[in-house]
Amino acid sequence: MTAYAPPPDRARPRTLRLRLRALGYQVFYRLPQPVRNRIVRWGTRTYVVGAVVLVWDADTDRRRLLLLRQPPGRGWGLPAGLLSNREEPAVGAARELAEETGIVLDPQELTEATPNALVHARGWIDLVFEANVPASKVTLTVDGAEVWEAAWHEVTALPPMTTAAARLLARYDIGASG
Repeated sequence: MTAYAPPPDRARPRTLRLRLRALGYQVFYRLPQPVRNRIVRWGTRTYVVGAVVLVWDADTDRRRLLLLRQPPGRGWGLPAGLLSNREEPAVGAARELAEETGIVLDPQELTEATPNALVHARGWIDLVFEANVPASKVTLTVDGAEVWEAAWHEVTALPPMTTAAARLLARYDIGASG
């Protein structure tokens, strides 16, 4: 039994490529760590990371969802926002929820949705959390600038949604079919 060997004309370039690649790694790993970090950052894609909160009305056994109407007002969306540098995702989600709706929750009161991270084609990642809040016990507060309106909506009869919110809810089978 003989081992497979590629034709001689293909073997040489592959060996040369492999040797050049090995040489490249040797040079790379001899560079100081800060220089290697910059090279990696320069050569890899970066993402914008945000947090989204699906806030369920605990009074209705998760039949109603909290939605927001924000500028430019072409549809309803979800409490969400960008994470600050080095901010823990649950902390950022709780912060955004408080800023946009007036609902103050401890980050431990948020649970990670499954799946927790949704990667979008245009370079951003949403980390999705869920919270159960009794609508009868909270007062929704909006600032009129970042958020125009906040309201609870039946999941079987959602209002017109922003494209991003509709796609996100569809990933969790919430909405028209959910």
